[in-house]
Amino acid sequence: MTYTRNSDPGCDLITASKQALRDPSKMVTVELETTPTPNPPPTEEEKTESRREVANPEHYIKHPLQNRWTLWIFLNDKSKTWQANLRLISKSDAVEDFWALYNHIQLSSSLMPGCDYALFKDGIEPTWEDEQNKRGGRWLITLNKQQRPSDLDCFRLETLLYLTGESFDDYSDDVCGAVNVRAKGEKTAMWTTECEN
Repeated sequence: MTYTRNSDPGCDLITASKQALRDPSKMVTVELETTPTPNPPPTEEEKTESRREVANPEHYIKHPLQNRWTLWIFLNDKSKTWQANLRLISKSDAVEDFWALYNHIQLSSSLMPGCDYALFKDGIEPTWEDEQNKRGGRWLITLNKQQRPSDLDCFRLETLLYLTGESFDDYSDDVCGAVNVRAKGEKTAMWTTECEN
């Protein structure tokens, strides 16, 4: 900031201004140091804002799956038809959606006898009549009774992760889904679209 004042050091600013108007030769320009005004203490809202971290995009951008997957449940209600017992639970097309769904359903080992989960690519129903399954086949994986208490839920989760993670290399496109079968022992059937492949 630049102020103009009278050459007489004893003058105050008002007197210097009056004298400068009468005799401009007595004017000099000086730089005055100014001290910054102290900042007021931050408010609670500002303190909270300063504590917040800058959001990492990894925390709010979903990680897409290669395919959208549909979770079905088969209820064992003898008074209903097989088709009426088959119910769609939810669909997920992102890793985060899959985990949100998985963390809020009953574990396979907790289901009533005769009730089963099925996870299939979206657009494919877990029925042999579905167009994608008509020419297909299945791989059957059986757990013995000793493995049931300790390994069943872990094994089923790994199967779901293999499906949603498309972990079958060149054959991932051939996989339609998987069905848990609990009627006679603990089995998982992996359904494929072409039995000859």
